[in-house]
Amino acid sequence: MVDPDYLKFDTLALHAGQRPDPATGARAVPIYQTTSFVFNDTEHAASLFNLERAGHIYSRISNPTTAVLEERLAGLEGGVGSVCTASGQAALHLAVATLMGSGGHIVSSSAIYGGSHNMFMHTLPRFGIETSFVNPRNVDGFRDAIRPETRLVFAETVGNPGLEVLDLPAVAQIAHDAALPLMIDATFTTPYLCRPFDHGADLIMHSVTKFLGGHGVAIGGALIDGGGFDWEASGKFPTLTEPYAGYHGLDFAEEFGPAAFIMRARAEGLRDFGACMSPTNAFYILQGVETLPVRMKRHVENAQAVACFLQDHEAVSWVNHPDLGQHADHQLAQRLLPRGSGAILSFGIKGGRAAGKCFIEALRIFSHLANIGDAKSLVIHPATTTHQQMDTAALEAAGVGEDMVRLSIGLEDEADLLGDLDQALRASQRA
Repeated sequence: MVDPDYLKFDTLALHAGQRPDPATGARAVPIYQTTSFVFNDTEHAASLFNLERAGHIYSRISNPTTAVLEERLAGLEGGVGSVCTASGQAALHLAVATLMGSGGHIVSSSAIYGGSHNMFMHTLPRFGIETSFVNPRNVDGFRDAIRPETRLVFAETVGNPGLEVLDLPAVAQIAHDAALPLMIDATFTTPYLCRPFDHGADLIMHSVTKFLGGHGVAIGGALIDGGGFDWEASGKFPTLTEPYAGYHGLDFAEEFGPAAFIMRARAEGLRDFGACMSPTNAFYILQGVETLPVRMKRHVENAQAVACFLQDHEAVSWVNHPDLGQHADHQLAQRLLPRGSGAILSFGIKGGRAAGKCFIEALRIFSHLANIGDAKSLVIHPATTTHQQMDTAALEAAGVGEDMVRLSIGLEDEADLLGDLDQALRASQRA
């Protein structure tokens, strides 16, 4: 394992969390495709189960292949620990379940992934957890929405699919003034473009299916703990600061200090809920992480070229990307995202839904599917797919209109992408 304290980002992406295999000398991370691990003796087994020493018991809780990915992501984000899960949604659920139970309350940005909105709006209330939604550009709205029972403030670095840029330091300050943690979904930006812990966030989640994996071959999620939130001083989180009968009265804050949250998430959440990442998927995601810096540079360059092209196209009514000067959050993006605002953009086609349908079906290089962050360029109509479960008011609050098309810009040659978009846009106007 390499020390993340002195190495630069590109090096960490290749080396953090791993040394060549001591048994074989293998340079690549081995896939430990095993359910369980042999104990040295009965004392060794008991100490592992009591969380008295580090080690692996069962791959639902931890696995050596997955552990490399967890350490690498924690190193890239500057966190104290990470837990990988079966999906991004599993990571979000794990965070909520670790922090609160029935009677809890979440303050969330309204500009979030449709699946996250559905969990907050429709699923969690069945378990006694409510959510208030706030326009991410209304920073004071976060403060106004906080209640005595609030236990989490949640937002995305860049909203999906409206591309609102969150004022991370301001929202973090509001959360901390209320003795609450700020959790950020950083899927769109990855740690290459933005490290939310550097701006005051306390917890980070990723759908590693997207840019971190980068090749559309494996589903997974990650939950990362910044280690900076004082759970004991807050006084609002008994799951972390009071004895837990599930481990014979263990107090996680007392025992694990800054890593209390992530240890509880693993020791209880993965043990009891079981949404673990497979070691093979961890291996696939690691391959993507190793090329993340190179890929993100190209993603951003291509996205900026596409945004400028669409801005000048006669068939396009509007374009939304934070790197464009007319974007409402352009100055904020320049401050928080100096390497670029990512590879996702949205735009409106003249002619509405009918023209949009024709456009999508006329594309030759772009793939029409429900994903982002692939090496290949992707397209979708959010109102009828990823955000279709939201009602009209929620769609409006999320900035999702009938004419909106979302693009995830890949790594293809820029000229080929622009040519494909141009021919499809021209076809849309003949519909």
